[in-house]
Amino acid sequence: MQIELTEKEFRRLLDMVYIGNWILNSCREDDRFEDYDDMEEKLFSLCPDHGMSALTRFWDGHWYPSRAFEEGGIHEAIADYEDAVFYDILAEELARRDMSAEQISQYDDEALAERMEEYFDEFEKHGIDNVRIEP
Repeated sequence: MQIELTEKEFRRLLDMVYIGNWILNSCREDDRFEDYDDMEEKLFSLCPDHGMSALTRFWDGHWYPSRAFEEGGIHEAIADYEDAVFYDILAEELARRDMSAEQISQYDDEALAERMEEYFDEFEKHGIDNVRIEP
């Protein structure tokens, strides 16, 4: 298979592959999806041929994203995603907890959305400052 990409498209593909591999493997320690690591390495090994040597480094027989790549804003994008997902999950879990306590069906999408929106409003105003865990 051959895919033709512009330099800009290739650069975007590097970002997408890095982000995808980060999400899949960053928390896995020794149980990594090696085929995703291999794909990331394969793409980053092409960087020098496309004038992007600064984005990659060769170490111990393998190609890796360089420190310049990793510190160039990609982790800020990942952090933004993680923040959004964190608040979405937290709002939904708290809303479902409330519904359960009020004996409202977990399948009542309107009630769920309503309660989640209340939590989103709270998080937007105060972050997690008012979240408490009581014994």
